[in-house]
Amino acid sequence: MAGDLREGRIVIIGASLAGLRAAETLREEGFTGSLTVVGDEPHPPYDRPPLSKQVLLGQAAADATGLPMRRDPDADWRLGVRATGLDPLGKRVVLADGESLPFDRLLIATGTRARPWPNPEEAALDGVFTLRTCDDAGRLAERLAAGPRRVLVIGGGFTGSEVASACRERGLEVTVTERGPAPLVGALGGTLSKLAAGMQRRHGVDLRCGATVTALRGDGDGRFTGADLSDGSHVNADVCVVALGAVRNVEWLADAGLAAGPRGVACDAGCRAFDMYGIVTDDVFVAGDVSRFPHPLFDYQLLSLEHWGNAVAQAEVAAYNMVNPGPLRRPHLALPTFWSSQFGLNIKSVGVPTFSDQIVLAQGSLEERRLTMVYGYRGRVTAAVTVNMAKSLEYYQHLIETAAPFPPVPGAADRPIAADIPFPSDVPDPKGLSHGPIVALTGHLPDRRLTVVRPG
Repeated sequence: MAGDLREGRIVIIGASLAGLRAAETLREEGFTGSLTVVGDEPHPPYDRPPLSKQVLLGQAAADATGLPMRRDPDADWRLGVRATGLDPLGKRVVLADGESLPFDRLLIATGTRARPWPNPEEAALDGVFTLRTCDDAGRLAERLAAGPRRVLVIGGGFTGSEVASACRERGLEVTVTERGPAPLVGALGGTLSKLAAGMQRRHGVDLRCGATVTALRGDGDGRFTGADLSDGSHVNADVCVVALGAVRNVEWLADAGLAAGPRGVACDAGCRAFDMYGIVTDDVFVAGDVSRFPHPLFDYQLLSLEHWGNAVAQAEVAAYNMVNPGPLRRPHLALPTFWSSQFGLNIKSVGVPTFSDQIVLAQGSLEERRLTMVYGYRGRVTAAVTVNMAKSLEYYQHLIETAAPFPPVPGAADRPIAADIPFPSDVPDPKGLSHGPIVALTGHLPDRRLTVVRPG
């Protein structure tokens, strides 16, 4: 059985980080069959985190962010072509160029794309950008280098905040609009979002919270000139960055019968996709940003993550399980982690801060802008966020993994924890935010096409 799984035809849809790491792992695990990787972008796999940081600052070229290969996966790369359909019974993937790719096992790693501005005419104005691909970053970096009078950033999530930070570092005037009460509130909760808001304003950002952009305006030649806000004000700007979160690339699976929807493709802890009735498939696997998977540390709720580390870890688990029989398969149990650098802050997180009801300031202080915030849910530690104190994170990761009591007892290496009295984590409803969360407990999302099947 194990020998059979190391042969045959495997197709990976998605040629980014998860797709590449899965291809490498398949070969490392002894897969000797044919391997095809399909990607809708014409570029080989590249790294996305530098796009909103070094590339926008002019410190790196957009086309110089390619991912290093740990080994040559000996794959047939089909780049610049989109998958448009999946026939799970016939075991074929349909491509936009009309080709039909047969497979024995399939890995879905199509990731996400930037959520566009909802008005297509306004979105098409010259000077309106989204930031997801290296081409996006290259065009935006070129426009920032030209020295616009003002940049408008719509959305105060991590991407929007990093773009604003790069603009200020370049000496550009920038306005950030966020429908919620503060930037980063959807990811970090109310307390740390206040720190983020203070840092943005301290660095000269014109931060408009509790406000939404109602219309983008242009001149007679189709160039962006500014935006109207819900509070009746108007912002004059010549560059606009739409940072409204991500859209999962699942439309091509609409008729595939899988549990695929706006929140991603649901799978088990072994990365095997569920069909629309909740039955696990044997030959279709999922990894990366497009997946929704259960995690025992978070009440087995389905997690959707837009994280570099999760894409790597899940791709490796999926690839391992594609070529190993059932008793040897591994679960994907890695804790979510992410990091961000903005406005002089190094923010790192482990666990799921939104899966919390209380927080405690375990180390440092908001005034010092150097601290560790620990999150708890129903009396146990579920997440920790450090600001300019990253070396403490490993300690808290262990607490999360062992379901340690909340609030935590003293013991971090930096200094004895002087934990204050816990207070509410103040995590808002994502529906009230401009930016989508990068970690989401997606819960139950029923498929309205289902019909109840009764025997007899």
